[in-house]
This record gives sequence, structure tokens and C-alpha cells, in this order.
Amino acid sequence: MADKISHTVFLSLGSNLGDRIGAIGRAYEEIEKRIGKIISRSAFYLSEPEGFESENSFVNSVCKVVTDLLPYKLLEETRQIEKELGRCGKSIDGRYADRIIDIDMLMYDSRIIEDQLLTVPHPRFHLRGFVLVPFAEISPDTVHPVQGKTILVLRNELREPTGVHPIR
Repeated sequence: MADKISHTVFLSLGSNLGDRIGAIGRAYEEIEKRIGKIISRSAFYLSEPEGFESENSFVNSVCKVVTDLLPYKLLEETRQIEKELGRCGKSIDGRYADRIIDIDMLMYDSRIIEDQLLTVPHPRFHLRGFVLVPFAEISPDTVHPVQGKTILVLRNELREPTGVHPIR
């Protein structure tokens, strides 16, 4: 059930199979229909897979959404969108694989949630160039609620955000 208060959410989208830009575009359409108003979204960025071997590069993007969905309902909706777009399952125990679409909740307001179903902010986004580069594009002054640093500072602290390139 939705509450009547608007929340600001940042979502990361990625795809490394098929029509990658098209899959992210369809996910954005579904986010608008089912989750809330997209206030801003980054350009598309190309990056190499992280945490597993693959010949397929990723296309990544980050968006800022205003929603009235509560965190667990939002998680349910993102998983349903992934499933409907062809995602077979989420990563388990850190084992990653190629995927048509991946939607991760990076932040939900400045809340910190950590349980078996959901960890917000996303536990590794502050270490990932493919997230921080597009995130810094749309919201550089947002403060990570655990790290206590802005997204731009976190991006600039990365050793190698150079593996992330805008698609022109």
C-alpha cells in the first residue's frame, strides 16, 4: 500500500544483453507507469562487466524518481519490471551473470534499511564507477547517508572511473 508522502528515490539501470538501450528505455517507461515521476535521468554509459567475465559490455543509466511507494513495494515493482522485460533472476551470493535488465534501488530518501530483503543505500554503489559517474551527472550534491559524502566526492575518490564512457 502506498503512503501519501512523496519520496525521492535513485535507481540504477543496466543491461548487457540484446538491445541494451532499448531495454533500459522500456524499463524507464514502466518506472513512469508503476513507480513514479522520473525527475531526471542520466545519459547512457558503456562499462565493462564487474564481478564476472563476459564478452558483453553494459549500458548503464541512473534516474531520480519521486514516488509514493514504500520501500518494499518499490522493490517488488522493480523486480516485476525486470521479470516482465526478460530477467530470469537476481544475483545470488555475489554470483553475477549477463542480464537483459537490472534495476537497483540506490537510495530511498536518506533512509538506511538493512534486512534480509532489502539494503538501502545499495551496499556497493559507492564503489562502482558505472553507478557513480551517471549518478554524479544528475545529482552531484546528494549525500550518501552512510558514507557522509556527496556523490561527486565519492565519484572523484574512485581510482578508475575511467572504465565508464558516455555513449554518443
